[in-house]
Amino acid sequence: MNLSRHLLLPIAFVTAAAIAIATATLVVGVIERRTTQEVRTALTMAGQDWVEVEADGLLLRLSGMAETEAMRFRALSAAGTVVDSARVIDAMEVRPAAELRAPDFSVEVLRNDDGVSLIGLIPASEDREAVVARITGLAGEGNVADMLETADYPEPPGWDAALDFGLASLERLPRSKISITPNQVTITAITSSAAERARLEAELSRAAPAGLRLTLDLSAPRPVITPFTLRFLIDDAGARFDACSANSETARTRILAAAVAAGAEGKSDCTIGLGAPSPRWAEAVEAGIRALAELGAGSLTFSDADVSIVAAETVDQREFDRVIGELERALPDSFSLTSVLTPKADNTNAGPPQFTATLNGEGQLQMRGRLTDEQVRTVVDSFAAGHFGAGRVYNAVRLDPDLPDGWAVRVLAALEALAELSEGAVVVEPDLVRISGTTGSRGANAEIARLLAAKLGEGAKFEIAVSYEAALDPEAGLPTPEECVAEVNAILAARKIAFAPGSAEIEGEANETLDRIAEALEDCSQVPMEIGAHSDSQGREEMNLALSQARADAVLNALMARRVLTANLRAVGYGESRPIADNGTEEGREANRRIEFTLIPQQEDGAAPEGGAPAGAAGGQEGQEAAAGTADGQEGQEAGTGQ
Repeated sequence: MNLSRHLLLPIAFVTAAAIAIATATLVVGVIERRTTQEVRTALTMAGQDWVEVEADGLLLRLSGMAETEAMRFRALSAAGTVVDSARVIDAMEVRPAAELRAPDFSVEVLRNDDGVSLIGLIPASEDREAVVARITGLAGEGNVADMLETADYPEPPGWDAALDFGLASLERLPRSKISITPNQVTITAITSSAAERARLEAELSRAAPAGLRLTLDLSAPRPVITPFTLRFLIDDAGARFDACSANSETARTRILAAAVAAGAEGKSDCTIGLGAPSPRWAEAVEAGIRALAELGAGSLTFSDADVSIVAAETVDQREFDRVIGELERALPDSFSLTSVLTPKADNTNAGPPQFTATLNGEGQLQMRGRLTDEQVRTVVDSFAAGHFGAGRVYNAVRLDPDLPDGWAVRVLAALEALAELSEGAVVVEPDLVRISGTTGSRGANAEIARLLAAKLGEGAKFEIAVSYEAALDPEAGLPTPEECVAEVNAILAARKIAFAPGSAEIEGEANETLDRIAEALEDCSQVPMEIGAHSDSQGREEMNLALSQARADAVLNALMARRVLTANLRAVGYGESRPIADNGTEEGREANRRIEFTLIPQQEDGAAPEGGAPAGAAGGQEGQEAAAGTADGQEGQEAGTGQ
């Protein structure tokens, strides 16, 4: 018993120690995991999620590769916000800094009459003084601006060859800019002539070292051309230039293309120079060359902004007038045109002066021939635009101050007469005005004759050859009044205009019927018609009359809303006074509730019959029915009213 009592005490002590150690181990593990998690969270919030965290009891070990020393320090600071910094073991490394890259070596030299400017960066191994001395020798009495710097880095491959070639090129180019980098030289320079430019381009290209990229931009100053001259001929020897000037490469291309289109063969050239009278020089020359090509023979001369065109004697006068008129319109405003038609020996190509205007079926008007001056041309343009529409008029007349007196009056009268036609033409000559064409108006001939006689005066000579074509007559295909009424009532017979019970509100399903009626009335706007509304006999007679009048007005307003001309329409409510079926049956009452159109008879003088209500008015004299139609749609009934 005593031995057992002595053994119990050590066993109890050992057991307690084991429990204490296990508990301590468990607590330490919990603390380590919690601390590790909190530190990782703090590092992530600080943007340092690259750090690895390990716990060793109460100590924390931080490891990982920081890009910079600053990043390592920020990681330590973030961990220190969670645990004491004495508990942090720094096992982080910092990535070694990359070696410094050698700078980009380059030299830029600008040389002109005032001296030389030098700027750039060269290797320290380069003999800087020798480079500056070489450039100073080129400056002569000019100034040398030396902004050259050095850097102690190895020379890049190709540097020496590029620098030597660039400085050698500078000696040949007194007005230039040369940019030098390893393996590349860019030269921009001005030469004294095109020939010198070509020579220098060839020499520099040959002298460039192998492997060097050479970029050349050499230009020659343009000559000043005074006056800026161009002369183009078309004769038995063909189409060709005597002289050609252009103000740009683009202008030269356009001018030469126009010459080829006019028949020029072989190689032509234009001198590009300064002094063009207008930036629209190429546009003006193109128009002149096209005009000469249409004439077929003659000469075209530009001297600054003065343009002269001399047509050969083989050119017809009318063709000459047309082409010159179109050229005057095509030339930019700053150019002035002088035109001459070389007369034949017998003067047979002259012909009388003319003005012609042609109107086509699409309403386009073309005017050619002659007018006296710019003021008259402006008046004719405005007059034609007013009669035929702006944008529909093409005026290609030419100016001739020697036209007979009263020429403008004859032209305006002829255009006014032409406006009476659907298509046609007028020709104005000193002693005759001729008009021909087609019209859809039966009285056009008489109207034109009255107009010309009044405008041209007594004894004026004119010829009219105008024919009537029924297809052009806007009234020829219109339906008769009886046909108009019959068509509308046929639409109503197919489907009634329905109203809400006991009201004048048109139901939505009747919109299609009203749309069809509005379309049918487009060609019947001059036909006087009555819109009659009728009811059955249920209810008081006065209420039925008022309701039918309101419904007739509602139909008239609905047609007006659909842009129907209602000047010749009137709305009349008849109530129950005109039944067409037995009001004793539902079928009869349905038939009596209707809208119908009737023709309003006209007196011999065209007036409405005495007592007739004005168009659109309520009530009034009942019109004689020419046709009747019933409408579709069931209408409900209300106690005390006929519907």
